[in-house]
Amino acid sequence: MLLLLHRAVVPGLRQACRLKSTPSRFCIQACSTNDSFQPQHPSLTFSGGNSSTRGWRVMGTLLGLGAVLAYHDHRCRAAQEPPHIYTREEVRSHSSPETGIWVTLGSEVFDVTEFVDLHPGGQSKLMLAAGGPLEPFWALYAVHNQSHVREILAQYKIGELSPEDKAPSTLKTSDPYADDPIRHPALKINSQRPFNAEPPLELLTENYITPNPIFFTRNHLPVPNLDPDTYRLHVVGPPGGQSLSLSLDDLYQFPKHEVTVTLQCAGNRRSEMTQFKEVRGLGWNAGAISTARWAGARLCDVLAQAGHQLSETEAHVCFEGLDSDPTGTAYGASIPLARAMDPEAEVLLAYEMNGQPLPRDHGFPVRVVVPGVVGARHVKWLGKVSVEPEESYSHWQRRDYKGFSPSVDWDTVDFDSAPSIQELPVQSAITQPKDGETIESGEVTVKGYAWSGGGRAVVRVDVSLDGGLTWQVAELDGEEQRPRKAWAWRLWQLQAPVPPGKTELNIVCKAVDDSYNVQPDTVAPIWNLRGVLSNAWHRVHVHIAP
Repeated sequence: MLLLLHRAVVPGLRQACRLKSTPSRFCIQACSTNDSFQPQHPSLTFSGGNSSTRGWRVMGTLLGLGAVLAYHDHRCRAAQEPPHIYTREEVRSHSSPETGIWVTLGSEVFDVTEFVDLHPGGQSKLMLAAGGPLEPFWALYAVHNQSHVREILAQYKIGELSPEDKAPSTLKTSDPYADDPIRHPALKINSQRPFNAEPPLELLTENYITPNPIFFTRNHLPVPNLDPDTYRLHVVGPPGGQSLSLSLDDLYQFPKHEVTVTLQCAGNRRSEMTQFKEVRGLGWNAGAISTARWAGARLCDVLAQAGHQLSETEAHVCFEGLDSDPTGTAYGASIPLARAMDPEAEVLLAYEMNGQPLPRDHGFPVRVVVPGVVGARHVKWLGKVSVEPEESYSHWQRRDYKGFSPSVDWDTVDFDSAPSIQELPVQSAITQPKDGETIESGEVTVKGYAWSGGGRAVVRVDVSLDGGLTWQVAELDGEEQRPRKAWAWRLWQLQAPVPPGKTELNIVCKAVDDSYNVQPDTVAPIWNLRGVLSNAWHRVHVHIAP
C-alpha cells in the first residue's frame, strides 16, 4: 500500500514542481525547493505497540497530500491555459455572496468573494463595486494605486472581458436624456430621467469635502450640454439701467470668492416620512446632502455692476436655468434681494467646485450657490438673473418646496398660503453603522453629519444607544464654524462601550444649533404631504454578534 501511495504522490510532486507558471501563493510554495516551504510530514517509522495505527495515519496523511497536490497541479496547469473570457453581463450577475462577487479592472475579471471580509476599508465599501468596475471607486481612494494592492488583486483573477463586449446604450437619440453625463456607479439612483441620486451613507462622511463624482445629484430636467466659449449670462438691469451679457471670461474678471457650503435637498430623509404615511416625491434616504468648496463671483458684485441696489420695498432676485422641458419651460427659483446684496451672505455665481470647473450634473458652466438655503434655490446652468417685485413665478417656487400641517392633504392644499422654503431646520443623521447591520460586542463607533440652515452653527450632537432613554455627547469634527456664517456641516463621531448582555442597539442622534433649535423626536408632528423638511431624530437599529 505504501509503495502504491509513493508511486501516486511523488510523481505528482515532481510534476507540480516542473511547472513554471504559478497561479497562487500555494502553487509557489508547493513547487518551491526552499526548505522553509516544505510541508512537515510525520515519521514513517512503524515501531512500538501502535505501529498499525500510525501506519494508517501516515497513509491518510499521504492520501491528503496527494489530493492537495493533484488539485494544485490542476490550478498550475490552468494558469498556463488561455484565460477564460467573460461578458459584462456575466460579471454583473455575480454581485452577492450567493452568486459570488466579481469585479473588473481594465479588461481583467476577478472573483473577490473570499477577499470581501478581508478588505481593509470594510466589506460594505467593496460591495459597492460588486458586479462592476473597480476604477470609479479606486479613483476616490488613491491608496489603491500602489503595486502591492494590484499584487493582492492579481491572486483573484479568473479571466478577462470579451473584447467584443460593448455596453449597449439603453437610450435612443430621440430621448431628451440621451446626452446626460456618465455618473459614478456608487450613487444610489432615485430616478433615472431626470437623474436624481445620492451617495451611499458609508461613503458620504468619509471626507469633510464630498468628492465631485459622489456629490448628491438633484435634477428636474435633462442636463444641458453647454459650450463654455459661447455661454452668456444675461443680467437684467434696473429700470433705466443697462443689462449685462457676461461670458465666462467676463465673470472671471470679478473678484474671485471661495466658500465651503453644504447643499441639502428639501426632500432629504423623505423615505422616513413615507414609512409613517404616504407622501409624493422621490424616496430620498439620508444622503441628499453634500459639501463642496465653491468658487466664483459674488452675486452682489455682479448685481452692483448692473446698477442694482437695496430696495426699501420687497424685492426678489429671480434665477432662470438653461435646462428646460419639451415645451421650453426652464427651471427657476428666487431669493430675497436683501440676501443677494449682502456681502456677508456670500451668495455666489459659482464656476468651480472643489477646485475644478463645475461638473455638468452640478451646473456647468455657472450655477448659483446660496449658503444656508435649501438646494432648490441653487439654480444650475444659470442663464438669466433679474430683480423683481415678487418671487419667481416658477412652478418650483410657487407650487412646490413648501411645508404644510399634517392635517393638509392634496384635496385641501393651498400653495399660496405657505411661504417658500428658504433656510432649512437643524438636521443630523447617522452614517455608521448601517441600519440592520450586525456589529461586534465590546465597543461601537457611531458616525454621522449635522447641519443647520441660515448659517446657524451646530453646537452639539447627542447620541443614544437605547432609543433615547440615555444620551452621550458626540465629538465634533471638521472645520470650526463662524458665528452666523456656519455654511457647512459638522461631521461627528462617538465611541462607546456596548452595554453588556445586549443583543441589539437602537441608536438615535439629534443635533442642536446655536439658536438652541433641536430636532423633533418623531416624524408624526412634522409630516407633510410633500415629505419635505424631514428632520426628526435619526434612528438606526443594529444587532450585536453573539
